[in-house]
Amino acid sequence: MSGPARQEPPAPARHPILFVTQVPLHTDVAARLSAFANHLTGIEQVPRGGDLMLLYPDGALRNLTREAGYGGAGAQGPQAIAVREPTVHWSGGKAIFSMLVGAPARQGQRVDARWQIYEASGLGRLDHARITRVARQPAAYNNVSPLYASDDSVLFTSDRPRDGQVHLYPQLDEYEATPTTTGIWRLDPASGALTLLNHAPSGAFSPTIDSFGRLLFVRWDHLQQDQLAQRDRDTAGNGVAQPFKSFNYADESAGAPALDTREELFPEPRSASASPYGPLNGLMSNFFTAWQMNQDGSGEETLNHVGQHELAFGPMATTFGADPALARHTNDALHANRVPLRREGGLFHLREDGRQSGSYLATAAREAGSFTTGQIIRLSGAPTLTAEQMTVSELTPGAPDDALPGGRFRNPLALSDGSVVASHTSAERAPEEGSALPDLRLVTLAFDAASARYRAGAPLTAGIRKTLRWWSAAGPARHSGPLWELEAVEVLARARPVRPAAPLDAPERAVLAEEHVSLAALRDWMRARGLALIVTRDQTSRDRADLQQPYNLRVPGGVSTIARAAPAARVYDIAQFQIFAAEQLRAYPGRPGRRVLARPLGGARSGAGHETAAGAPNPASAGVPPGSVKIAADGSTAAFVPARRALTWQSLDPAGVPIVRERSWITLQPGEIRTCPSCHGLNSVDQAGRGVPANKPQALRELLSYWKTLPIQRGRDGAK
Repeated sequence: MSGPARQEPPAPARHPILFVTQVPLHTDVAARLSAFANHLTGIEQVPRGGDLMLLYPDGALRNLTREAGYGGAGAQGPQAIAVREPTVHWSGGKAIFSMLVGAPARQGQRVDARWQIYEASGLGRLDHARITRVARQPAAYNNVSPLYASDDSVLFTSDRPRDGQVHLYPQLDEYEATPTTTGIWRLDPASGALTLLNHAPSGAFSPTIDSFGRLLFVRWDHLQQDQLAQRDRDTAGNGVAQPFKSFNYADESAGAPALDTREELFPEPRSASASPYGPLNGLMSNFFTAWQMNQDGSGEETLNHVGQHELAFGPMATTFGADPALARHTNDALHANRVPLRREGGLFHLREDGRQSGSYLATAAREAGSFTTGQIIRLSGAPTLTAEQMTVSELTPGAPDDALPGGRFRNPLALSDGSVVASHTSAERAPEEGSALPDLRLVTLAFDAASARYRAGAPLTAGIRKTLRWWSAAGPARHSGPLWELEAVEVLARARPVRPAAPLDAPERAVLAEEHVSLAALRDWMRARGLALIVTRDQTSRDRADLQQPYNLRVPGGVSTIARAAPAARVYDIAQFQIFAAEQLRAYPGRPGRRVLARPLGGARSGAGHETAAGAPNPASAGVPPGSVKIAADGSTAAFVPARRALTWQSLDPAGVPIVRERSWITLQPGEIRTCPSCHGLNSVDQAGRGVPANKPQALRELLSYWKTLPIQRGRDGAK
């Protein structure tokens, strides 16, 4: 495994460091430091008493929240606070963070406190801190992980329902049906304009903007069927009570009837089943990875299109068990990375190293029972790199059994002077549920020559102690001792990054020109209807590394792409491209909110705000599965799709049997045109050794011809 290059001892930090303190937690289940559902507000999930702190290079320490009149020691009641995730403005003169105000004043009291976004100013040595709530944010919901966009709008994650329908609150994640954030939002504080940038069925975490102007974040995408419903299915009919009593609603509307079904259409089941192609292997996968999109929400994808083949390589499940050509192990000769990340977890707390553009620090941690503490790694991810070229290097020691020599880390931060600080606990293993970490202190990393890794060096503070009392559900609780120190950021001015808008690719531009369609008019038409357009040039072309799903593909009567290494292997015909939308249809008695299910676009369902039923005007085809469009003879597809709702898709054979499935949810913005040259984007070449398809997509030409016949288009300037 690769290790870090040794660096000279850093000079003393030249800029102040802003961070938060947190009363130690005794649970890692949907709590403040958890991988999932860390936005919840229960007193056990986030004990009150922490503060926003500012540390100067000479060791002087300011408590900014106390200066501004928030929080305090002793008994925690209506004025009690918890704080999280500060981000410094580009000017270095102010910062934004989330704060929770209020705690039970007596046992059993319900406190409807919400995480809200606040701005702190007065960071100069002789200033007095001022803290104000950011105006026009969603007041009824939890708004966390705030940051400033390059244009000074405020980006954040929130558990506000995707389209504001209160009866859908909260959205439940795809893992344990736990409340989750719905994605990353943008707020213009001056106008109050609020925009959902991505719809994340299982939440989005720790967004940041890198020096290239990309909005980066961490997301968990397993796209597996509901394990709670699977347990209900396993007990149905054998006389055992179904533990979760899961069921589907007919649609997303408030008055939708509950159905006597827990049907799921996508992806394949969690356990093995039968298919016309022989045994269909079950799909279960848990992995957090780095994602990117533009600051307007367009262009969402994993960072440089990286996936498990490059980051969590090794044994992988195949789709069809009877096809010997499908590989049960990644081809590790195809990627530069030699440090595999564990799949029952992944990357957390991703931040760019300000001195090395395109180099990112993150915590590699388990997805449960770890307080998201683990090993610090460095990820290369400049936009000039393909996924095959990206690498992971270990900064601190790791271990296969997750017992980390020298302790565990989280929230790594590369400072402008070349040093790295992080929150560190001396515990080598995460504690049992019901116990807290023994400590969690900000430290500077120090190089250890014996291990060729970094270890915890000197702490940044002398320890911040508090004595606190509060009411928990079980009765009175107290803490007297050090607080945890988290989420450090450096207070300094930074250049505002700008990412130029990418032009539409040449093959698609050529089709629009030949069809006499104005790109601007087409985008305006889509924006007015909340639509986007997805185009794939060749559905038969797949990256050479992805041999776990069928890769010898053919369009009947059209193009085919057959791997050079396996010319005699099974060839799969694909004829239709089926698109699914994430709809909140799954529910469980006694649990408010709903989980998303993948449902085909279109169909007979209806309901308030249900744009997937009628808002994607694609050509109708008789006798094909709902939500599908034809794969053209050149392998291309094109379809109008609803914007600001998570989508996924699969290719189907002529009989409607799924062949190749997407493994992620993707959100598009109104007016966005998303072009994918191949079904699985190519790093260098496809399964046949060919480069990126450059055909002018026939399916786009056919869709535009259809679009020009729509009644709304006649007499308009969209087609000239």
